[in-house]
Order: sequence, then structure tokens, then C-alpha cells
Amino acid sequence: MSSNNNKIINTLPKTLKPAAKFVRHQEQASGLSTSRFIQDATTCLIPKFVFSRSLADLTENTFLETSEEALIYFVPTILGERVARKVFSKGLTGDLKKEVATTGVELLEKGGAQNKKVIPVKAAIALAAMAIPLTEFSLNYIKNLMTLKVFNKSDFRNIASLENTAEDKKHQEKVEKSAKKHIGIAAGIYAGCLGLAGLLATKGKNSKVLQNISEFIVAPGSKFFKNSPKTKNFFNKYLCMDFNNQNGRLCLSKGQLTTCVLVGGAGYFGASADRGKENLKETATRFPLVALYVITGSELVEKGFRKLLNKFGKCKDLIGKDLSVPKFDELEGLAKKLAKERKTTVENEYKSLVKQKVMISGLPYVFSIGVMGFFVAGMTNYFTKKRYENAHRG
Repeated sequence: MSSNNNKIINTLPKTLKPAAKFVRHQEQASGLSTSRFIQDATTCLIPKFVFSRSLADLTENTFLETSEEALIYFVPTILGERVARKVFSKGLTGDLKKEVATTGVELLEKGGAQNKKVIPVKAAIALAAMAIPLTEFSLNYIKNLMTLKVFNKSDFRNIASLENTAEDKKHQEKVEKSAKKHIGIAAGIYAGCLGLAGLLATKGKNSKVLQNISEFIVAPGSKFFKNSPKTKNFFNKYLCMDFNNQNGRLCLSKGQLTTCVLVGGAGYFGASADRGKENLKETATRFPLVALYVITGSELVEKGFRKLLNKFGKCKDLIGKDLSVPKFDELEGLAKKLAKERKTTVENEYKSLVKQKVMISGLPYVFSIGVMGFFVAGMTNYFTKKRYENAHRG
């Protein structure tokens, strides 16, 4: 933020200034992994801290939330941009190395002979990134091992304070064996992904079969649904393993996030089932809500809220016809323009614009904390307890 922007934000009333700085930081932090990691991990952990049922329960949630957020905010850049891109694009020269950041969908749509060289490399990088969902899958089993080793507990009824009974040693052995087995399976699958990635990067440009596999990985919709725009766009958005392009750098895509949720969900259910039917039922209650929100919900909430505001004539100065909203740092320039048109002061226009911006950005964030945080955590804990009481009544 420039010094001029710092000056004008200081003209806001004391009641509005903190909210304005928060929204500004939200936007600035979108490219700052550390800031977003701390912010999102804290947002997820506060409700779970409030509703924690035991020290073991709190420790598990802290481990999972911090690990999952780290996977999203740090691993894509480190693994995709700094490692896999350098390793697998060594055979490319000149501008072709830059093309690696272009999405597979864009490359297929514009065509060109260079695709035979670039797309297999992109597919290799995407396969290397399978470490992210496979680690997510493994985290749930690692959590089971951690709780077993640290707290000597494998029975969810004891972890969730539904009971306080002696642990069954055979059950503990079963949970430990299952965890190690599934972590091994994930490692084996990733070894296969790396093997295929190496094959694509080195032989893909000369093989029609490997070209087809590569195109399927980086643009499944464009590969199989060329004549159905809606289906093509859906598959490219939600089921594509390719990275997104952020100013020439690789970053996590919606498709990779979906893969992470689905593959991680398999581990979530499997690890829960190992610890008892109560844990499995709680997972079945929570996971669909959280998964839907992570994949599409946050986007739908933001768009839906903007549509409502637009329908009722609110925030007219900020919400465009396409429901787009200016960045916070653009508000000062817009305030100067409106002040000149309306013959008012820049400070008054800026104050009005900031109020609108805070409303547009703040309420979806409050929804995220309130509904997807406190409500889901409280609701799942409540129903777990009620199911257990009903099952043991009488």
C-alpha cells in the first residue's frame, strides 16, 4: 500500500478504520502464504477450540488444521514452482519454459506445435503435485497414530469424552496397523505418479499415447467434451490436476483443491471408521458440508451476496454489472473521481466506498466463521453426543 493510501485510510472514523485495515489485509495477503496460513488456520481453530471435548480432541484438530492449511498455502509453491517445474522443464528451451505457467486449457485452445513439448511437462508437474492430496489422505492416519502414541487412545468414545473406559489393546493394534498400511499405500501411489511423471517429461513429446494422457491430466474437459461448453468448463475447473497461473508462477488450482478434498476425504472416512462407528457417523455429518463449501460454497456465498446487494440497489458505486468489485487499493482513485463528479470531498466519498467494501467483503467472511466454523463444529459435536446417548439409553 502506498503512503498516500496509508494517509487516506487514517482519515476514516475510529469505528471503521479497523474493519477497513482488515479487509485491506485480506486482499494483500492473497499472495502472502504466511499471512493467509495464520489467518485461515486461526479461523478454523477458534471454533474447534471452543467446542473441544478433550485435550486429545483439541490436539488432533490443531494438528489437522495447521497441517492442511500448510499443504494449501506452502506446498504448491514449493513443490510445483520451485521443485517440479525446475526438474521437469529442463528439456525445454527459451519461451517454452515460460509456457509451462500457462494453463493446459489455454494451451489446447490456442493450439500450436509447441504443445507436444510443453503439455507433457505440465502433466508431469501436475502428477508431482499429487503429493498434496495424498499427504492430505495420510494426515488422517498420521493423526490416529499420533493420538495413539501421545495419549494412548484409539477409541473415539474416549477421545470425544463420551466414555472414560479402558482401551482395548487389540483395537489399538488394529488402528495402528491400518494407519501404517494406508500411509504405505499413499506412498506407493505417489511413487507411481512420479514414475509416470518422469516418463511423460522425457518421452511424452514423441508418443501419441503419452500426449493423450498428458492432455487428459491438464485439460480433461477440453480433451473429451469439446462440443459441450458447460460440461467442458465443469471438468476443466473442478477435475483438472493442472496448476493455475499467477503472474507466471504456478499456484494451486480449483481442480487440485477438489482432488485434495476428495482424496483427503477417503482418508478422513477410512481413519474415522478405524476408531469406531461414532467417529464414522460424525465424519459423515461434517464432511459433506465442509467439502461442498471448500469446493464451491465460498464462491457461491460471495457471488450470491453480491447479487442480493445489487438487486436491492446497495453498494452501487462498487458492484459492477458483472458483479465485479474494485480492489481496496483502487478505492482512493475512485473516491477522487466521484468527488469531482458529485462536487463533494474525497474523504467523504472514500468513507462511503470503504463502508460498502467492508460490507461486501466482511459478511461472507463472517458467514465462513459463524456458519462453517462455529455452527458445523457445534452441530456435529451435539449430534454425536445425542446419537451416543440414544444408543445407550435404558
